[in-house]
Amino acid sequence: MLDISILYNRYKFLGYEFLTWLWFSVENQPEKLRLAENSTGTLALGHKILLENQDNNRLESVSIKGENADFNEGLLALSKGAWVMELHLIFEDGGNKWQFALKGENINFLNIKTPEIGSIETAEDTEGFILEKTFLYNKLFEYMDGLFHQFIRLRLSEQWASSVVPEIRKWIRS
Repeated sequence: MLDISILYNRYKFLGYEFLTWLWFSVENQPEKLRLAENSTGTLALGHKILLENQDNNRLESVSIKGENADFNEGLLALSKGAWVMELHLIFEDGGNKWQFALKGENINFLNIKTPEIGSIETAEDTEGFILEKTFLYNKLFEYMDGLFHQFIRLRLSEQWASSVVPEIRKWIRS
């Protein structure tokens, strides 16, 4: 039986590939992200992308951030072999907006900002507040879980090597 740390290090590339696929899909095939879970929601790039390229015992980090940032430098970093380490995203559904980041190494959610909900004014409001906040978190997690399942099914299919990877490479070079 393999040690958990060995397995973790062996398969952490999947998180980086997932973030790259998400970035590609958001920019080129957003309708596929909506159809993933029959959601009416949309996914958009946020204000920050972190990339790293480890080559010949040298680590190069690229951080692109800003409200209307141009992510072309990120595409250049990808073309040089960088991995998407962190991707900030915006999920909108039914007039609600979630902002969050995904960390590629372990597909960990960071800095989740849910839609605004009512405040707690009395002790009786506490339970309703917690339930509503939990519902909002679950909605985001279920959507992203569906996208990850879609990615894994695609990643394991023959279509991955025959059409998806060439499309992503073409996008990176454009």
